[in-house]
Amino acid sequence: MGAEEKVNILLVDDQKAKLLTYEAILGELGENLLKAQSANQALELLLRHEVAVVLIDVCMPDLDGFELAEMIRAHPRFQATALIFVSAVQVADIDLLRGYAAGAVDYVPVPVIPDLLRAKVRVFAELYRKTKQLEALNAELELRVAERTAQLATANAELELRVEARTREREAALAQVHEMQKVESLGKLTGGVAHDFNNLLSVVLGNLEILRKYAVHDPRQLRLVDAAIQGAERGATLTSRMLAFARRQELRPETVYVPKLIEGVVDMLSRTLGPGIQLSTALDLAAPPTRVDPNQLELAILNLALNARDAMPDGGKLTISARAERLGVNEITGLGKGDYVCVSVSDTGFGMDEATLKRAVEPFFSTKSPGQGSGLGLSMVDGLVAQSQGAMRICSQRGAGTKVELRLPISSAPVIETVPEPNLGQEPDGPWRVLLVEDDPMVAASTSAMLEDLGHTIVEADSAKRALDVLRADGAIDIIITDHAMPGTTGTELAAQVRREWPGLPVGLVSGYNELNGEEQSDIPFLLKPYRQEQLAQLVAALARHLHRDRSKAKFDGERFPVDTAEVLQSLRDR
Repeated sequence: MGAEEKVNILLVDDQKAKLLTYEAILGELGENLLKAQSANQALELLLRHEVAVVLIDVCMPDLDGFELAEMIRAHPRFQATALIFVSAVQVADIDLLRGYAAGAVDYVPVPVIPDLLRAKVRVFAELYRKTKQLEALNAELELRVAERTAQLATANAELELRVEARTREREAALAQVHEMQKVESLGKLTGGVAHDFNNLLSVVLGNLEILRKYAVHDPRQLRLVDAAIQGAERGATLTSRMLAFARRQELRPETVYVPKLIEGVVDMLSRTLGPGIQLSTALDLAAPPTRVDPNQLELAILNLALNARDAMPDGGKLTISARAERLGVNEITGLGKGDYVCVSVSDTGFGMDEATLKRAVEPFFSTKSPGQGSGLGLSMVDGLVAQSQGAMRICSQRGAGTKVELRLPISSAPVIETVPEPNLGQEPDGPWRVLLVEDDPMVAASTSAMLEDLGHTIVEADSAKRALDVLRADGAIDIIITDHAMPGTTGTELAAQVRREWPGLPVGLVSGYNELNGEEQSDIPFLLKPYRQEQLAQLVAALARHLHRDRSKAKFDGERFPVDTAEVLQSLRDR
């Protein structure tokens, strides 16, 4: 109902003259006036019209005003309708009380004051009009609330779906974190085991070499010793893979053009894979360089190629590609936004199902027959790439082949040409007085035996403290060879102390894994366990080169004498 819309006012009186009087008084209100001369007419008009105010004469012949009011109030539609009594006779207090009890909102005595009657009727007419407007507004509000509630319900349903999706993503991320933590814990355990195993292999290899040299002459015994040496070297290869998985292998990163590196191993790969495998390459020679250990990357590519060959027993196609690639944010798990070199090795073999794919990088997991693989191949590759600040991704479907992608960050460092190794025949002659610092008695005994066999004089110390005491008491020490991982003071810390007190005395480090970091190892010759006598001799020769220099200015170029990667490659080719 609008503000200008007229309301209905019902006038009830049995006398027509009085109805005309009320009509004349209330006509100025501008509302619709309905007239009834009896209770029955009044009820009929009420049922046919929406009435705002009812003006009722109390004294009427058939039903008096009180009875009519009670009947009106009894109907559900009219419980809130304004009823005003008009009477010239029944104006006592008891009559007023009875009128109000019957549901009247006012009681007007006769003679009626026109202005007062108009004012009272106007109030209740406006109240009715405002009530209707409020009801309309309330209905509109309820409609809007219903629409908004429906919208909120839709939004809530969408939010629940998003929450469910987010929860699944979070659960998947937590599962991935738990898996990473499990692999990290296993990596730490594997690295520790590999370190201890390398110590044992150093003892085995050292003693076997001395035994072969001097104690064995029978050809059959020589074959047995050679077989034992070969087994120890295979153990060294296994520990190298374990260290790669644990991301603690000793790397010698260089700035490398990966496409050129792959070109250099294609012929060897073709011979290794055999005639049943069709090898092809797709190399972007304009790809920028990356920073990686080239020997370990060659080993990783060979490992992936051999896995691909084993997945194609009846022959197939193997494709190796290298290209530059720009990644966006969160495009590849574990890699940030930036430029990378992507190495891809894909085959047309039988592929992997989802369960196998999830476990492919787990250490010691293998689908090959017992004795056909260590289960560390992909773990080693993943460890190498992660240690080089990159990431590996495997895509595979059963019956649709496998693709392994290695992404390595590009490097702005210049490519340095390989410097030929110095001619060992021109090294200063020995023998030398060597201080050997090693806390493991068996490793110390084996290393001492190899050094003594080379003609050197050995002084042993089982700790850094003992080594410093020897140096202060014995001024004839020429060379120091120290283990790195020792209780209390490490080999690196010992080397720093030696440089402060004896600046010209050369120090070499040995370790079961690459425990050194950054600059503190950059200028210290380093030998990775287990080592052969020839490698130990190379370390001594490298240290001896500095004996004829001015010791006050001596500074070493950090040389590395790791297990020969060529031997590892050969062992893989022999598969």
